[in-house]
Amino acid sequence: MKSAVFVLSIIACLLPAPVLAGLAQADDTVTLDRLVVVVATRLKGVSGFDIPASVDTIKLGAESNRAYVNVSEPLAGIAGVTARDRQNHAQDTQLSIRGFGARSTFGVRGVRLFSDSIPASMPDGQGQLSHFSLAGGDRIEVIRGPFSALHGNSSGGVVQLWSADGKAGDPWRARANFGSDGGYSTSVQLLGGSDGGSMGYNLALSRFGTDGYREHSTARRDSANLKLGFAFDAQRRLDLVLNFMDLPDAQDPLGLAAAQYRADPRQATSLASQFDTRKSVRQQQGGLIYEQQFDTAQTMRLMAYAGQRQVEQYLALSIGAQSNPLNSGGVINLDNDYGGADVRWSWRGELVQRPFEFTMGANFDHQRQQRQGYENFVGSAVGVRGQRRRDESNRVNNADQYAQAWWQFAQRWALLAGLRRSEVEFRSRDRYVTASNPDDSGGVRYGNTTPVAGLMFSPTKALRLYWSIGRGFETPTFNELGYRAGGGAGLALDLLPATSRNLEAGLKWRSPNGGSLDAALFRADTDDELAVARNVGGRSSFRNVGRARRQGFEAGYELPLGIAWQLRLVHTWLDATFRDDHLVCSSIGCTTPSTRVAEGARIPGVPEQQFFARLQWRGADWSAAVEAVALGDVVVNDIATETAPGHGLLHLEAGRAWRYAQGSLRTFARVENLFDRSHIGSVIVNEGNARYYEPGAGRTWLLGAQWQW
Repeated sequence: MKSAVFVLSIIACLLPAPVLAGLAQADDTVTLDRLVVVVATRLKGVSGFDIPASVDTIKLGAESNRAYVNVSEPLAGIAGVTARDRQNHAQDTQLSIRGFGARSTFGVRGVRLFSDSIPASMPDGQGQLSHFSLAGGDRIEVIRGPFSALHGNSSGGVVQLWSADGKAGDPWRARANFGSDGGYSTSVQLLGGSDGGSMGYNLALSRFGTDGYREHSTARRDSANLKLGFAFDAQRRLDLVLNFMDLPDAQDPLGLAAAQYRADPRQATSLASQFDTRKSVRQQQGGLIYEQQFDTAQTMRLMAYAGQRQVEQYLALSIGAQSNPLNSGGVINLDNDYGGADVRWSWRGELVQRPFEFTMGANFDHQRQQRQGYENFVGSAVGVRGQRRRDESNRVNNADQYAQAWWQFAQRWALLAGLRRSEVEFRSRDRYVTASNPDDSGGVRYGNTTPVAGLMFSPTKALRLYWSIGRGFETPTFNELGYRAGGGAGLALDLLPATSRNLEAGLKWRSPNGGSLDAALFRADTDDELAVARNVGGRSSFRNVGRARRQGFEAGYELPLGIAWQLRLVHTWLDATFRDDHLVCSSIGCTTPSTRVAEGARIPGVPEQQFFARLQWRGADWSAAVEAVALGDVVVNDIATETAPGHGLLHLEAGRAWRYAQGSLRTFARVENLFDRSHIGSVIVNEGNARYYEPGAGRTWLLGAQWQW
């Protein structure tokens, strides 16, 4: 109890004067965004404002002055979230929440991803953001803290994209922009529906291309997303979602050593050109969501989905390294079939004459992966597919059950509690067996139960105080199981799942004029933390290194400054450290960890400080904004021999709208990194050749236009 009072006292000391005034005025009438329901919480009758968790909703609209190419753009300025554009489209956006997922060398892990309720994370926790359709999106919901665990394995946080629901009279939009380094994007969104509201549609098509800020970083991506909604009557609804993404031969410039970065941040590693390092991805998936309300209290929801994802990647792995008969080659070919289903029953009513909502359900997901490896040379020619060196049939399945209940047991008090049981099974069948490469077939099963609970107190209509506690569960992904730390063939089936204990205390405040404050103190203690054992030739191997702790403070403050002006301030302080001594590899080619990492060492890839500020002005036709972004230094390896320095950047943007009888035209311009500051955009944690750094872009510009009719 004393610790809870201490936490709230600290938060109260940080409140600005308008909040203190709100505390004193307990009877103020406030009608704000607290009425917005955050669908990702699975609560139908409870707004995000009344949930004892850190949640944010980012509106995706026609007024953005950004390119809307990467999900890192709309996620900028969300407390606790680090979303980095790597200037490398072969490796996707680097995303972490409160330090979870920061070590990922490609894709997203440790954070659960969904698009229109369809998982964008595989059962093992590995996810991709590249197929998220911002052109057709309506909003993004972000959940942080203990309640993320109710979404399953590897839920250090949850990011969910929702496409707009079309209805009669909605506008159609065409958008195009171009900018620095040959960058361009075009998109069209056809949004609408029938007059009676029985059918709605949202079709979004987009193409993005760039020559790349760095050498050898050309990329092109085509995306299509279709959402059809059918309302059979007031109680029954069916949504169909189809998605397609194609990324052919996106060039990978690889990371740079510190000296290379200082000499020329635009350069690519010589090996990138020599081996023509690149990655091709093609994905297509579809899903159905059926919802039926049986009466005023009961609702049943069924979701099913299926998809395919093909990946081919060429690595800069030397011919000499592939002379080892256990080496699986320098070309990775992955053919994934995946799918699953979720069934959910909800009941809304009263318990002891107080509002009550209960949800229970189960979900099943599977992934079938054909994993093949080839040499990246034929004779003296490199960067081409050669002889086969690996052939596996892998599968991972999960079967989860979950339940949660929300109860407003008193006028000012509410309780949210939940439980999830997760079972994740990995199986591998080795089809590449030779005299010098043994059969490495095998499997492993992980299971865990993750309870969570949160208490919400409403001292006034404008203020909420909450406490929450829970457990988390993070299995190794297939990519982490894919390579043994000692360099041998087969899967690393000795890895253990990481488990965590999560605490959070926070407040939410809303003012009648649209001001808001969200602040939270948090801590996550992890056992059997998964960390990089070595990272050589584009391959990362992992090991369990004992305990870790991620703790900190985050706050987001919005303040209207008159009718036309709006100010947003966001700050995150995050202290992420190892809590046990352990040994790691620290030299090129190392297979046996021998360098000590001391207790209290910083976890690499995690900035201690983040700051975001945006001052926006919006008039009748014109709009303008200035943004300031600051990031603290980032340790790049476990032994902290090198650090990416912190940086601060300034961005400017402006837009102008013209209205006509047939529609409206909006033009916009944006300049990022106005003062052309040299900085590190992202890091490759524990890169085995000390090429840790992925430079951020210098001063860049963007011009765009959008026609709406």
